[in-house]
Amino acid sequence: MPQYDTIIIGGGPAGISAALTLRAMERSVIVISGDSKDSGLYKAKRIDNYPGMPGVSGEAMLTAMYAQLSASGAELVRGIALSAVKTKKGFMVSVGNDAYQSRTLIVAVGAAKGVVYENEDKLLGRGVSYCAVCDGALYKNKPVVVLALRSDAEEEAEQLRRIGCDVTVIDPKGKKIAFIGDDKLTAVKVDGEELAAACVFVLRAAIAPAALISGLEISDGAIIADRLGRTSIEGLFAAGDCGGKPYQVAKAVGEGQIAAYSANDLI
Repeated sequence: MPQYDTIIIGGGPAGISAALTLRAMERSVIVISGDSKDSGLYKAKRIDNYPGMPGVSGEAMLTAMYAQLSASGAELVRGIALSAVKTKKGFMVSVGNDAYQSRTLIVAVGAAKGVVYENEDKLLGRGVSYCAVCDGALYKNKPVVVLALRSDAEEEAEQLRRIGCDVTVIDPKGKKIAFIGDDKLTAVKVDGEELAAACVFVLRAAIAPAALISGLEISDGAIIADRLGRTSIEGLFAAGDCGGKPYQVAKAVGEGQIAAYSANDLI
């Protein structure tokens, strides 16, 4: 299993800033990030309050940041971090069927704005899944529902079809959705209509911090961290919008650098 000094979950300004800082200190770093096109920053047409880059689009800003990240030697993995576990030597993070280990962990997943659906927590692992690649084979020849909350959802749905699943793709925007079942999922209710399903794949752009790792202190959906980025879990640091307002690029970049310095002190 690959071992790094620091794993960074999140490839926005906070995560990239942290990675660049750690690489400048010659630390081994891996950044785990979904498609940047799913981020609110990428979709911003004009940003006027970031010093030195007046009028820049979010797409142009992120393109420049990723070019600098690539040049730094940091490793980038495109995927969704599904879980993080504290170990005796640091942390283990799973991404699809792969896993990575590190001595320290920086969470920079952005603001957790996604809706948690009725019975989602109750049925997680019992018919509710966040990873089609990981769990799809368990539902071969069975009806499944894909909630398309990110840009590659249709690709994942096609993968499920190839292995024999009977797939229904739903864009949940503006719809009232609930998961039905006692011990396991039996149906997905969409605007009052029940669709029989053995599994529902909730494909978000990122997993909310509370669901990502056990024991992390959260308040109103934001990670509780001090001015050095330290959280309730030793060795885990938070940076950027996942720590709460204001949701600004300049704040995220600064917090990413601070979290990197704090992580470096423990390596």
